[in-house]
Amino acid sequence: MSALQVLRAGDYLRMPWKNGGGSTEEITRDAGTGLEGFGWRLSIADIEASGGFSSFAGYQRIITVLQGDGMRLTVDGHDSRPLVPFDAFAFSGESHVGCALLGGPIRDFNLIYAPDRYRARLQWFNGGTRLFSAAGALMVFSAQTDLPVTISGQPPVSLGRYDCLRLSGNERLLEVDVVGRCCVIELTEIR
Repeated sequence: MSALQVLRAGDYLRMPWKNGGGSTEEITRDAGTGLEGFGWRLSIADIEASGGFSSFAGYQRIITVLQGDGMRLTVDGHDSRPLVPFDAFAFSGESHVGCALLGGPIRDFNLIYAPDRYRARLQWFNGGTRLFSAAGALMVFSAQTDLPVTISGQPPVSLGRYDCLRLSGNERLLEVDVVGRCCVIELTEIR
């Protein structure tokens, strides 16, 4: 039986970074507390200055700039392309990662997941989009003020900026319709 939750940005829990260099707003996760025990986690981080990223051994990370001029990452000694808003970038959580801001402070969106426990797919959309998903956990993250979302078999939902719709326990093919700038995250447990 699937469960639908609307997670509002104003209710997200703020927690310190693992390396103590800043703070993150946790959107949702599959399990665990603090920075341990989760199989996947979605969050928003505010990066005020260039510096190092926390290490998450055993995890994969996908990061996207939401606000600001952007950043360039150095991952295990290799420079990334300039990362500008809504341009996702993936890297290993155990990599040594440094960040150089391209202008002032930025805000970013993060998916961290254990690839030995979950298959993940993260896609950004802008405009009218219809997709089909059979993922066990499906999230729609809004990057605009008013995002209409319809998932088959569920009542329509309107999300505000940085709100997230979470559908968990899914066991069937769903039709997902969104109109606007958003990120769709699909996670399926590996059995």
